[in-house]
This record gives sequence, C-alpha cells and structure tokens, in this order.
Amino acid sequence: MAEPLVLLPEMMCDARVWATQLTVLSYERPVTMAPVAAGDRIEEIASGLLSVLPSKFALCGHGMGGAVALELVRRAPERVVRLALVGTNPLSDTPQEAADREPRIVGAKAGRLAAVLEEDVLPRFVGPGPQRGAVMAELQEMALSLGADVFARQERAMQRRRDQQATLRRITQPTLVLAGAEDKVVPLKRQEFLAELIPYAEMRVLEGIGHMAMLEAPEGTTEALFAWMRQPLVLR
Repeated sequence: MAEPLVLLPEMMCDARVWATQLTVLSYERPVTMAPVAAGDRIEEIASGLLSVLPSKFALCGHGMGGAVALELVRRAPERVVRLALVGTNPLSDTPQEAADREPRIVGAKAGRLAAVLEEDVLPRFVGPGPQRGAVMAELQEMALSLGADVFARQERAMQRRRDQQATLRRITQPTLVLAGAEDKVVPLKRQEFLAELIPYAEMRVLEGIGHMAMLEAPEGTTEALFAWMRQPLVLR
C-alpha cells in the first residue's frame, strides 16, 4: 500500500480547508488531517504529533502547518518519506513581524476576533480572483468555530518559531514547494528562497492565486500533490 499522507493546515483552519484533497487523494492512499492547535510552541505541537502519527508517512503542510512540518522533519527525518510545503515561511519572525502579532492577540482576547480576522488577517490570505469573497467567508467560519483562544495560542507559536534554514539544507526526501503567485502572507520570493535551499526540490507556482491555494485553486493544488506523491523516493 502507498504510504499514508498527513495534511497539516494553516492557522485557524480545520479539515474543511483540505476537503478536496482529502476526498481525491484518498482514492489511492490513507489520508488524514492532523490539527496544529494543541500547543503553545511549534516544537510542542510537533512532539505531540510524533507520538500519534504512523511510523512513516508523506507530509504536506500549509502556512503554520508548514512550520510544524519542518519541525517534524528536523526531529524525525527518517519517518517523513516525502514532503510538500504550501505557502510556508522557513524563517523566524522579524522583530516587526513579531510586534505586529501583538495587537491581533490583544484584540482576539478582548472579544474582537471577528473584527481582527476581517480587518487584519483574511484580506491578506486570499488572492484577488473571483472566488475571493467565498473563500474569505469560508475562512471566517472556520476561524470563528475554533475561537479566540486557539487564535492567540497559534499566533504565539508562530511568533516564537525557529529559523529552519539548516533543516532545509538537510532534506533529501522528494519535496514540492507549492506557491500562489499573489501570496501576501508568504511572498513568492520567500518561497523561492525556501525551494533553493532544499536539494532537488521542485517548485510550482499557481498564477493569480493567493495564500489559500487549496481553496482558491483546489484542482491545481490537488494535481500538484498527485504528481508529487507519484515521484520515486530518493534513496538515503
């Protein structure tokens, strides 16, 4: 049987964000979505996941899920047989980026999560295409269902995440870097930098798409993941 695939979502997202991929990719292999909300640090989240994930698995992370995926690879490279990173920033927060999270955390804890999402988060997450309004509405629904405590915890975890450049240079697994050309959360140049640090990584860019590739371009995202899953494994 083909190796199981584990999907890790962006912050404030649940299984709904991967609905198309969960359905289509499961035709050929076991596919599961693992949450990234159980911990105050990326390292804590990764440690908890390693205790419940299969002994070997393919791994695809998006955004915060990509940060967790890199930590899983750093800790247990022998368990990850292939890796896909979607809209992933491999660097730690700059001082300005860390500071920018503080008013969002304060606002969410003060009962203004909906306003924080509408004004400061979701507009950056979705590209300018015709699906923008529908995707933002779906993201808002997911985020509000998860709540302010999860938002604050995930913002803190991302604020404290480590720089993973050294991890990238050690990756030998078949790796896909999938980017939206209009990503405002992790700009294309940052994702190109990530791909350049991974030996033999393949990069694919979805034109006209923002940060939420799996919702904005579900068919293109699924096709890219199918091709990645069918690549031969690199011998260690």
